[in-house]
Amino acid sequence: MYETTVLELARRTLEMILYLSAPLLIVAIIIGVVISLIQTVTSIQDSSLAFAPRLVGMFIVFGLIFSWMMRMMITYTDDLFHDFTRYIR
Repeated sequence: MYETTVLELARRTLEMILYLSAPLLIVAIIIGVVISLIQTVTSIQDSSLAFAPRLVGMFIVFGLIFSWMMRMMITYTDDLFHDFTRYIR
């Protein structure tokens, strides 16, 4: 296998990881910032207050985008196996 093929495969894999993790990370960041602002304004310093809404938000978003994530992973795997002969040369 050539270096360019390995680098292309690694690039495609990292892009897929970013596409799949980005929605959950964005939601976690947004909820974290909102909760931090609320904690700053109200002077509440409870760590579970920051953790629980973030977890619930991520579960909700995961439930909403799960089918999209599965389609992306199936498409990626299908493309990978269709080009398999190119990778074993």
